Amino acid sequence: MKKITMLVALSFLGGAAFAQKKGRRLTGMYIQWGYNTEWYTNSNIRIKMPNGTDFTLHQVKASDRPDMDAVYKKPLDVSIPQYNYRIGFYLNKKHTRAVELNFDHAKYIVNDWQTVKVTGTIDGVQVNGDSTLNPQTFLHFEHTDGANWLHFNYVQQQTLLARRDKKPLLTFIWKAGAGINIPRTDFTWRGDRLNNDFHVAGYNISAEGGVRLYALRKLFLEFTGKSGYVNYLNALSNSNAIKGIRARHSFGYIELIGTIGYDIGF
Repeated sequence: MKKITMLVALSFLGGAAFAQKKGRRLTGMYIQWGYNTEWYTNSNIRIKMPNGTDFTLHQVKASDRPDMDAVYKKPLDVSIPQYNYRIGFYLNKKHTRAVELNFDHAKYIVNDWQTVKVTGTIDGVQVNGDSTLNPQTFLHFEHTDGANWLHFNYVQQQTLLARRDKKPLLTFIWKAGAGINIPRTDFTWRGDRLNNDFHVAGYNISAEGGVRLYALRKLFLEFTGKSGYVNYLNALSNSNAIKGIRARHSFGYIELIGTIGYDIGF
């Protein structure tokens, strides 16, 4: 996972350096780190196995897991909670427009013990009825090492309040972007659990808006709300005993994000 995001980040930085050489002058950059919480719409989850089992769970409910207590219990392990990081490059001197690499580490956990409609084929038998999601007798499904949305944003901000020197104090900021999903799916099939590998699986789109408060000239706090759509086309969902299991599902989400950032001038 770290290798994938590092490669993308280096590519992004390389592209910025190339743009500088070509005369498309960038005027600065910023970095951000913070945390998030999510709410998800219901999702239809299709599970396909190599033995012919192919079924869909309908209108499944899922939750996030912010794990914010880890911030003070394990302050050095900053990646336990649901986190966000951003690397952005300003496109004009007033720093009102930018492009941004954005990574959201969110957790998507199907709620156990809910009753859902199941249709399709399981072990060669046609099914069409309600079933309870019991991890020991049926299944459990989650992306807890990350639903992991990596995307590129276009960013624009407008000053709401300025300092005496006319530098921004409070700005309104909005973003829109799209990108790829890099999940790690933890799947349990009839008590047999496996935390699968990170891999690219599908795409996402989103829009975001909020405020940025410049506590100091270069240090800022940013609070935003984001709404988006995520589609997992081929999520790796093996168990220990069965390989080649794939899951497909999509959902909408609302995300609240708080970050701290720093401006770097060129």
